[in-house]
Amino acid sequence: MSQLDLSGCKKRKRGERVFKFTMFGERGYPAEFNGSFQENVRALLDFGQVENGVCGAMASWSFHLEVRRHPLMELFMFVVEEPIELSLEVHCKQCHYIGENCKSNVNIELYRDQGHSMHGVFHSNGFGHLLCINGSEFGSDLAGYQIMEFWDRLCSGLGARKVSLKDVAEKRGMDLRLLHAVAYSKPWFGHWDYKFGRGSFNINQEMYQSAIKAIRNIPINLLAHQLGFGSSKNETQIVLSRYQVLSGHSLITLGDLFHFMFELRFRLAKENNSKDSHYPGIMSDTSCRWSPKRVELAIHVVVEALKRAESRWVSRQHVRDVARAYIGDTGLLDFVLKSLGNHIVGKYFVRRCLNPVTKVLEYCLEDISRSLPKQEAYPMDHNSEGKLKISWTQLMKDIFCLNKHIFREKDKRTTNDGVLATVQVASQIILDSKYLVKEYCDEITPNDDDDMNKKTVYCALILAYNIVTPYHCFVLKSNATFDELKYEVEKTFRETYFGLSNFVVMSIENIYPHGSDLVFKTVKPDSKIVIKYDQGDININEGLLIGINNDLIVDCICGTKDDDGERMISCDICQVWQHTRCVEIQDEDEIPIIFICNTCEQELSRLPTNLP
Repeated sequence: MSQLDLSGCKKRKRGERVFKFTMFGERGYPAEFNGSFQENVRALLDFGQVENGVCGAMASWSFHLEVRRHPLMELFMFVVEEPIELSLEVHCKQCHYIGENCKSNVNIELYRDQGHSMHGVFHSNGFGHLLCINGSEFGSDLAGYQIMEFWDRLCSGLGARKVSLKDVAEKRGMDLRLLHAVAYSKPWFGHWDYKFGRGSFNINQEMYQSAIKAIRNIPINLLAHQLGFGSSKNETQIVLSRYQVLSGHSLITLGDLFHFMFELRFRLAKENNSKDSHYPGIMSDTSCRWSPKRVELAIHVVVEALKRAESRWVSRQHVRDVARAYIGDTGLLDFVLKSLGNHIVGKYFVRRCLNPVTKVLEYCLEDISRSLPKQEAYPMDHNSEGKLKISWTQLMKDIFCLNKHIFREKDKRTTNDGVLATVQVASQIILDSKYLVKEYCDEITPNDDDDMNKKTVYCALILAYNIVTPYHCFVLKSNATFDELKYEVEKTFRETYFGLSNFVVMSIENIYPHGSDLVFKTVKPDSKIVIKYDQGDININEGLLIGINNDLIVDCICGTKDDDGERMISCDICQVWQHTRCVEIQDEDEIPIIFICNTCEQELSRLPTNLP
C-alpha cells in the first residue's frame, strides 16, 4: 500500500466522536462484533469518518482516539480498503512465508503527531499480519505494550482467525527475541500468545523449543569460566557478581540471570524519575503537615476508591466522599487529592483533569502493568535510604555487556567447545525463528437466538500443486441441501480470493452427493470438507491465485526446500537455489556474479582435463 496523505486530515470537524484508546476493539465498543469477520469490519467502519484522497482512489476511514486527557495524548486510526486490483503488489509475501494464501486487504494504521505508530493488514478471510509497531519502552509517551494491547483487542473483537508477524526488534544492537527467549522462554510478543510459526533455514518448532531450553539451562559458573581471559572475562565476572548480590539468592543458570535482570527493569524507574515508598514529591511539599505513614494510608484509601470506579472517570467529590468513610481528616484528604494527580502509585497511574463540559475536576485510575510480565517477589538489596543500589542506566549497561560477551563475540573465541558451543548453536536457532503466529479463532459463528436449527460446516478449496486454502466456516440450516452449500461456497470464495471470480464447485473430495441431498445427513456438523474445481476455469497459469513462483527450485544444504524469505543465490549451472549463509557468503558481502554450487563443482572436477 502506498504512503498515506494526511495533509487533509489535520483539521478535525467540531463535534467529531472521540473514542477511548484503552477500550477500542472490545465487544460493544464501538460495535457489537457478533458476526463473521467481514461483517464485523463493516460494523466497525459504520462508526468511522469517511476520508477522501488519503490513499488515492481507495476507500478510507478515520477514527479519533484519546489515549489520555491530561496531559492530552491522542492519535488517529486510519482504515484503508485495498482492492487487490489497485494494490502495488498482487501477492502477499507475508502469507507466502507463513504458509497461507489469502487476498483482499484492509490496512489499519495508527498515527500520532510524531509519526507512524502501527501498521497491520487483514485479508477478507480473517487472516492478518502485524507489519510494524513503533512505541516507547517507558515514560509518558505511547508505549509499545499499549499498542500491542490495542492490536490484540482489535483482532479479537473483529474475529480474526490467524495473525502473523516478523519479530526483528533490536535495541542498541541487541536482538530482543533472543534475550526475551533466554529470560522468559518466549519472545516479547509471547506475552500476547504469539508463538512459533515457522523457522528459516529448516528450523522447526521442536528445534526452537529445545534451543530455548538448552540455552536457559546453561550454568553461569561454567559459562563465566569459558568466556576467555583479560578485560572481557573480568567485566563479565563483575556483572555476574553484582546481580548475585542484588538478587538475594543464588542465580544458577543463564535463564535465572536474564530473568532477574529483565524483571528488575520493570521495578526500576529511569534515573531522575525514581520513586521510593515514601512519595518524596508529595512529602517535600511545604504544605504537608502529616507524617509519611498517615499520607501513605490516605493514598491507599484514595486508590482503593478509584479501583471501584473500574477505569471510569469520577468526580473529585465522589472520591472524597468514599474516602471519608476511612479517613476523618478532610484536610489530609484534600492534600492527597491535590498532590496525587498524575502520579504513579504501585502499578497504577492516577490521572486527573478538568472535565471540559461540566468544569468539574475528575480522576481516573489506569493499570499500567497489566501487559507487562508478571513481577516476582525477588528480595532486593537496598541502601540505608531504602533505594536500590543500582540505576536504570547501569542495569542497561550490564545487559549490553552480557549480550556482547556471550552472544555477539562468538567469532573472536579461540574455542567452540563446551557451553560456548551450545550458546552459539542455540542462539542461532532462536534468531532464525522470527516468524510468529497467533491463532485467535476459527471464523466466528453467528449466535442466532431466533433460529437454533443452524449448524456449521468448514470448507476449503484444493488448488493447483495440492495447495489448500484455509477452511471457511459456513452456517447452514439443519435441512440445507448440497446445492445450497455449493451456492454459499462459490459466493464466499469468489468474493474472497483474487483469481476465483468464475469459480465453480465441481466435486467434493471423498463425497459424491446429489444436489438435493441433505448436507447434515451426509456429514456431521463441524466437519471439514475439501472442494475440488475445474482448473481450466481459473487463470492459474499466471499465478494470480497462489502467488508462488513454481519454477523456483530450492534445495539448500540446511534442508530447506521452499523459499523462506532469507537471502538466496542460484547456481548458474543447475539453477538450484540455496541460502547465501549456507554457502558461506556473508550477509554484508555482495552476491557474486557467477556462482557454482558444490554439487556442480564436483561434477565439473570429474570431467577429463586432457580433451582432444
